[in-house]
Amino acid sequence: MLDLLRETAKRKQMKYFAPMNVVICGCVLLCTISYSVGYKHVIFMHGILSGPIEFNYYNELVQQYHPNTPVTIVDMFDYLVSLTNMWTQVENISAVVKPIMTNTTSEGTILVCFSQGGLICRALLSVIPHNVETFVSLSGPLSGQFGDSVFLKYFFPKYLKENIYKLFYTDYGQTYSIGNYWNDPHQQTLYKKFSTFLAVLNNQSDVVNPRSQGLSREYRHNFMRLKNLILVGGPDDGVITPWQAGHFGMYNESEAILPMEEQEWYKNDAFGLKTLNSQGRIHRFTFSGIPHRSWHSNLTVFETCIKPWL
Repeated sequence: MLDLLRETAKRKQMKYFAPMNVVICGCVLLCTISYSVGYKHVIFMHGILSGPIEFNYYNELVQQYHPNTPVTIVDMFDYLVSLTNMWTQVENISAVVKPIMTNTTSEGTILVCFSQGGLICRALLSVIPHNVETFVSLSGPLSGQFGDSVFLKYFFPKYLKENIYKLFYTDYGQTYSIGNYWNDPHQQTLYKKFSTFLAVLNNQSDVVNPRSQGLSREYRHNFMRLKNLILVGGPDDGVITPWQAGHFGMYNESEAILPMEEQEWYKNDAFGLKTLNSQGRIHRFTFSGIPHRSWHSNLTVFETCIKPWL
């Protein structure tokens, strides 16, 4: 099953590895919905095993409330190809959205990102010296994933959350997107050794990344350019585990939830989250009764967590 998925994803992702100028031109023309001077540019990033269709409804609402708002719905690494390594996704998506996220003559940018897309956007904010004013993360596993979700059982039926680290914390396991942000609270030594994505963003990796841990602290500096960080999640999500990961919470070794403020990387301000919070730039929202696949189709969520920042 895993080899079949890898081969399928490899064939489908080849279109992203054409000469970069072709990728940029093709995708921007395809994804940019409209443009009007005077509004912030909204970028929508879909989640795992899905595509740009996820944000059709929210795009309609944006145009309803702010006609002619420039909108880009990312149409890359869709469906099965979303299982591709996270840095590969970030590198190629960055080539498309960087001109928008660094446009000094625009009104700024808003990122609205769902599920795994939230982590992709978090990485984009770290690698690009951006103009993003607001980042809205809709149920994103921002501090990792550790749970027997339906997705995990379907694609990795031989494993449970207790033993899948044996796959994910290997070089091979890190070729899968979910392996890049699997955060097993019982296997933190292996996590810090093998995690090539989340541990790097959190400044927890045993492998020194000069852009993350070097003197310039480039990732931290870029991330802290944010003016507003909107964290959205809820107890009935059913996929992101724990659901508090959408608020930067995570299990400790006893599988008790530690909120953002009690995480090691928050206390030492490893990537600027503590500073953002102390300056009132983090806004957390909790909604009950919303399953995972409904975050991007809920009117209340849009009106509460997106509309005020347009």
